[in-house]
Amino acid sequence: MKKTILSFLFIGFVAVVSAQDTITNAENSKYRFTKVAHLDATPVLSQGRTGTCWSFSALSFFESELMRKGMKDAPILSQMYISRKAYEGKAEKYVRMDGKINFSQGGAFHDIPYVIRNYGIVPQSVYTGLLPGQETYNHSEMFSVLDGAMDGLLKYIDRKGNKPLTGAWKPAMNGILDAYFGKDVTEFEYDGKKYTPKSFASSLELNMEDYVSVTSLTNHPMNSKCHLAIQDNWAWGTCYNVNLDDLMNVTVNALKEGYTVAWGADVSEKGFSFKNGIAIVPEDISTVQVRGRDNKNFSDAGADKISNAFLEPVKELEITAEIRQEGYDNKTTTDDHGMHIVGLYTDQNGKNYFLVKNSWGTGNYPEGFFYVSENYFKYKTINVFLHKDGISKDVKKKLGLK
Repeated sequence: MKKTILSFLFIGFVAVVSAQDTITNAENSKYRFTKVAHLDATPVLSQGRTGTCWSFSALSFFESELMRKGMKDAPILSQMYISRKAYEGKAEKYVRMDGKINFSQGGAFHDIPYVIRNYGIVPQSVYTGLLPGQETYNHSEMFSVLDGAMDGLLKYIDRKGNKPLTGAWKPAMNGILDAYFGKDVTEFEYDGKKYTPKSFASSLELNMEDYVSVTSLTNHPMNSKCHLAIQDNWAWGTCYNVNLDDLMNVTVNALKEGYTVAWGADVSEKGFSFKNGIAIVPEDISTVQVRGRDNKNFSDAGADKISNAFLEPVKELEITAEIRQEGYDNKTTTDDHGMHIVGLYTDQNGKNYFLVKNSWGTGNYPEGFFYVSENYFKYKTINVFLHKDGISKDVKKKLGLK
């Protein structure tokens, strides 16, 4: 029933966009957005009280990819299967690194290719990650137990080799995952056919080698690969590093060509207001009042942001590569949240805005979506993840992509 309701909400939102060329971000707002591109996506979901935005957003992206490739009734893929299998990889690397890397609920977009290559994927209907009686996700207790188990294991290890690990710790950790996520899936039936997670992944015909991550950082050489230096990059995934204009152009070009984009960004800024359906960089940031605060995993609508800037276009700070890099270097730009860009719009002044699908439910005015200004995108993007064919020929040539 919940899935059906969400489907109607999404269809309703699309109908509004299709029925009128100009829309807005919030009730009584004077922003007027005109559609340039609006691409197919599955219904908005809620990650609940978890740090699994990376899984929700990346799988939403891959569901749009299935739609783009012509699949009718594309399945909702299991965010919690991805999360569960990623924990297995995180735990092994955490032990190998003697706890000197991050072990947390967070992750990155390239975790999804990692899981699909190594384990496969299953539909959400097969593996919800909810225990009997649960209706919403909350990983607070589960992660506390997992974190305690990993810390206890590290304390046991004698690095001189006098207390070698027995290997029993992996089944023990999987027992915790079974208890909170549900038993691991080895075989299942879907639409009348039997699958394993790997055979189901093969049936989707998504080549993980076709997907790339792109960022823009001046502390790395341009048009080359670099490691994404964020805490949640436990798998040590790499990005193509491009100049700031190319980062913007990559995203705009992809949308115009029919490719959606997964988006990692900082959402802790005063100019980010999911409740008002918009993210901007007002030149005078003092006009924004903040009440309350965001929760630890940025898994809800966050603090209240109050400003006329959310209801009427204002002058924004023009973002340069130097301003962007300063935020990255001084840690005011942080890796907070993964989302899914599904549209490109312009406001009444001709400025570009991206339409973003979030994973915080449908409680705000655009029913789970919001608009991101070009300046906010340039300033606070950590990376984007997309099909390489969505990248323009000139940028692909610079990167050596075929």
